[in-house]
Amino acid sequence: MTNKLIAFQGEHGAYSEEAAFEFFGNDAVTIPCKSFENVFNEVNEESATHGLIPVENSLAGSIHRNYDLLLRNTLTITSEYHLRVKHCLLGLPSVELDQVKQVYSHPQALAQCENNLKNLGLPGIAEYDTAGSARLLKDNNNQFSAAIASKHAAKVYGLNILKEGFEDNPNNYTRFLAIQRENEKLESKTIENHKTSIVFGLKNSPGILFEALSSFATRKIDLSKIESRPLIGKLWEYYFYIDFIGHQSDPNCLAAIEELSDISNFFRVLGSYPRHQID
Repeated sequence: MTNKLIAFQGEHGAYSEEAAFEFFGNDAVTIPCKSFENVFNEVNEESATHGLIPVENSLAGSIHRNYDLLLRNTLTITSEYHLRVKHCLLGLPSVELDQVKQVYSHPQALAQCENNLKNLGLPGIAEYDTAGSARLLKDNNNQFSAAIASKHAAKVYGLNILKEGFEDNPNNYTRFLAIQRENEKLESKTIENHKTSIVFGLKNSPGILFEALSSFATRKIDLSKIESRPLIGKLWEYYFYIDFIGHQSDPNCLAAIEELSDISNFFRVLGSYPRHQID
């Protein structure tokens, strides 16, 4: 994949940027954005060819804001990628570990490294971003502080890796979705081993969710994720997001989609895309 302009949320050195380079290649051009809304705007305004957004973490759960933005916008999901999140303890090049008195990072990163921080007797101080913490460490030339961020951030900001694999639980993955203005055409031979994401709303009646899910169960279609989000302006009403294994053009999947759309008061396919298998 070449000549790609990839919008991501965060600063240079963020895990989202690391995922962008791993998936799209090192020749991709990355565009840092202050917010997830800005990522969608960059793609909508054709300033970026793709956006790369995180939607869930294996330890922290779903990132609800991006589910809401997928609904609000009309962009298409074209790919998924699972990034193994490897936290590193970073310091200035001349600093040794025993000189460090406090550690800065995003609250989630601090929580994921809590036991290792306790073992070193180091207090964690919350910042807005992992990569931002690394940048501030360099900008402030703080000899007695460290940051928790990625190996990629260490390279970007010229920092020393004091400890690699600093997270308490190595089973730490973030699932990213690539979004763009329109789906790339897929040859029929490429629809195997795909995943499809949909969102739908249902009228409030007894057994309606069971009926909706039966559209897939009766056809032996595997649901890999289901998520509900409040319907803004409608008290105790929800949209349902589902990922299922299969391509929307597969006859069996198409039949399930048609059956579900018939009983839904809102229905939309967010995209069919190749599954990324974690080794």
